[in-house]
Amino acid sequence: MNSNKRLVSLDVLRGMTVAGMILVNNGSGDSFEMLQHSAWNGLTPCDLVFPFFLFIMGISCYLSLSKTQFVPTAPIIYKVVRRSVLLFVIGLLINWFGNAVWGDPFDFAHLRYFAVLQRIALCYFFVSMFALFVNHRYTIPTIVLLLCGYGILLIAGDGYAEDARVNILGRTDLLLFGYDHLYHHTPIDPEGLLGTISGVAHVLIGFYCGKLIKTAGSIERKMIGLFAVGIVCVMIGYLLSYGLPLNKCVWSPSYALVTCGLAASLQALAMLVVDYRSCNPLYYKGFQIFGMNALILYVGSELLAIVFGRWGVSSFIYDVLHTVISSLKWCSLAYALTFVAINFVIGYVLYRKRIFIKL
Repeated sequence: MNSNKRLVSLDVLRGMTVAGMILVNNGSGDSFEMLQHSAWNGLTPCDLVFPFFLFIMGISCYLSLSKTQFVPTAPIIYKVVRRSVLLFVIGLLINWFGNAVWGDPFDFAHLRYFAVLQRIALCYFFVSMFALFVNHRYTIPTIVLLLCGYGILLIAGDGYAEDARVNILGRTDLLLFGYDHLYHHTPIDPEGLLGTISGVAHVLIGFYCGKLIKTAGSIERKMIGLFAVGIVCVMIGYLLSYGLPLNKCVWSPSYALVTCGLAASLQALAMLVVDYRSCNPLYYKGFQIFGMNALILYVGSELLAIVFGRWGVSSFIYDVLHTVISSLKWCSLAYALTFVAINFVIGYVLYRKRIFIKL
């Protein structure tokens, strides 16, 4: 595979991840446990989609900035800052839109400051700055330093306490932002500020894998390297989980390592099937379409879900499905798949018109 050729498998895996994010975020009613996030410690398939996206972003960050030889020119820095701010602001606007549609558009006192896009924005910014200003031989030491430091913070600050008034992550968010600006459906805000430390390490693992993909030479070496990274990360992560359990809300070091390891292995498998063996595109084209407009489709799905919920479209579709599917769990899955299909149609139209929106 030519090193300058677009890595189709990366688009496919990104598309699988975004489709998965839309699926798990839009179950209606009583959904299967595997399509629900872990209540606290633990790991379900649902807990894999967001970390997979961050890992893929790390790979993309390396591949994108390598085109500029990582030279920190003013235009490149401006582009990174602009994209980071744009992602953060769009995340705020999604939160505001939900408040506006369901309540008062001027109720900024209850606007949630952090969410998925805000976490993406912060991680992208810090990893990009690392890529531009730090020698890349320090990538692994930086990952180790961040994860070890964060692990010590969790141990010393009751980071696994299921009470935001005790947990150092929750206490920090409460102190800096206030109760009304946080997420309240979990013991602490899962996209809180301090969790970004582990999030940056997470994206740096993807960044390291991006370097491996770019420099490894043959596609066989790339796949072997990714599988090796995957195995090492999963093994270390699970060993670490005996002292620092897997936890998405906390974004524990063990969680970051295990999910990155699984993502690296899946990326290697995708390369084997898509790039190396060149299987029939019909098998993966749908995911590729999602992957080519990943962020805009995710943002659109969040806005569409708010509109559907507010004006009863979700209830109508669910009730129609429930007339033919008696099981509540299967009906919930059918609704989620229907919602993914609606977003796929939007993505397909953009793809056919050759419209690729990069946030």
